[in-house]
Amino acid sequence: MMGSGLVKTLFLLAAALLLALPHGPALAKPGDVEKGEAIYAMRCLQCHGKEGDGLGPAAERLNPSPRDFTLGLYKIISSAFDADLPNDEDLFRMVRDGMPGTAMPGWSDMLSDQDMWDVIAYIKTFAELEGEPEGQVDYGAQVKSSPESIAAGKKLFLAGDRCTECHGVEGKGDAIKKLKDDNGERTWPRNLTKPWTFRASNDPKDIFTRISAGIPTTQMPSFADPKSKKKLSIEERWNVANYVASLAKTERVVRPENTVIQAARIEGELPASPDDPAWDNAPPSTFFMVPQIVVGPRFFKTANDTVSVRALYNEKNVSLHLEWDDRTKSIPGDANAQKVSDEELAEDAIAVQFPRKIPYGMEKPYFLMGSAVKPVNLWRWSSGTTQKPQSVALIDASGIGAQQIRETSAGLTATGSYKAGTWRVVMTRPLTTGAVDKDLQFEEGLFIPIAFFTWDGSNSEAGLRHAMTTWYWLLLKPSQGARPMILAIIVTLLIGGILIWWGRSAAARSEDEAS
Repeated sequence: MMGSGLVKTLFLLAAALLLALPHGPALAKPGDVEKGEAIYAMRCLQCHGKEGDGLGPAAERLNPSPRDFTLGLYKIISSAFDADLPNDEDLFRMVRDGMPGTAMPGWSDMLSDQDMWDVIAYIKTFAELEGEPEGQVDYGAQVKSSPESIAAGKKLFLAGDRCTECHGVEGKGDAIKKLKDDNGERTWPRNLTKPWTFRASNDPKDIFTRISAGIPTTQMPSFADPKSKKKLSIEERWNVANYVASLAKTERVVRPENTVIQAARIEGELPASPDDPAWDNAPPSTFFMVPQIVVGPRFFKTANDTVSVRALYNEKNVSLHLEWDDRTKSIPGDANAQKVSDEELAEDAIAVQFPRKIPYGMEKPYFLMGSAVKPVNLWRWSSGTTQKPQSVALIDASGIGAQQIRETSAGLTATGSYKAGTWRVVMTRPLTTGAVDKDLQFEEGLFIPIAFFTWDGSNSEAGLRHAMTTWYWLLLKPSQGARPMILAIIVTLLIGGILIWWGRSAAARSEDEAS
């Protein structure tokens, strides 16, 4: 038998050999162009087009537009900023994982690794890409995230409009200039507080790569370029990457299991200002928003993608705190707003939708403006123009195209504030109104359907051109006073009395039967 020392040595040698072997995509065989062409025709042509020029049948409905493979330029690269080619591994990753925030899905659940290498081999023929890139991103020694690194990165981020010119002071992408890509199409700076929209990931190494290589075809430059006045050293780029990663909104992320907005009951006045710190005590519920593509005019390129909602109520009123990121403050008539907007500048707006009556089953009104059988109420706030202030309206809707603004608002009020790329709006209404047949009457302890619509005026959104959600729920949580305890005691006594009566009756019957 071999000695334990020899066994240990052989084990360590085997482990070292395994670690030295290439992993993941590098193990794949070279792609087969002919097989890749067949896969492309089945899976990719609808968006990227027969000629690979990004002009497939679905292209006009996609935002951003599909990649034009004939250019040979790709956004997510790890080769050097001045390299002529991407790494094959970069292309593999995009096909495997997809591109978050776009219509490009990850294909790993439908294609094998070899299938993906085959389709990559075919895609490269559109731009006649051959060989390997000459340079790679230099990662140097990674700087681990720490309070010191994040503070240093923040200072660099804010210095001299290096990053804030496009991404804004708080990283929300609230641009001060209108951006276009190399094709002349409108582009928006990334909202760095929403890491789930990053085309790669929000891992500091991926962020470092974007800072170093830039994003080809966009206005995101390379900060490793020695000719740039804004050039950063490797250490500085790591610090900026750590700072950007720290901007993630961990308290306002979408959790699919969270479908209920829970409103707590408070004593005294409800906070009227959207910026009142009292709202921090109400937990937010965040929901995805999708483009309105149900009816014409369909709009596939909405700008808003989430809305966060908080709720509080007291003995008289209920208040909703609505928060959503919007890169531009859209005020028609304002010259600065017009500079960064599309031609059809409109007001920013948000609407909350309720059924007129709380359904006591699972059936709810049609989610898009209700119907004649099941009408809805809309609470709509608008940002205003240079000629009129922000406003709120109560709208009765009984279907698409059947909306009527009510002359009186049933006590509904609203106020909004805009700061650093974010709108915050508070809407307040009495729990009950005199118009029982027209208005929803709020009740404690019941699940009330609620849905949302938003309009980004700088993105030409108006009318049925908007983002929206499906139905969710609002729950006015009953106050925790003595009443529930009293009711519980009463129920317990009743059950106890019934059990005693039942026991005595059973005993009496047994005695009768025995006699």
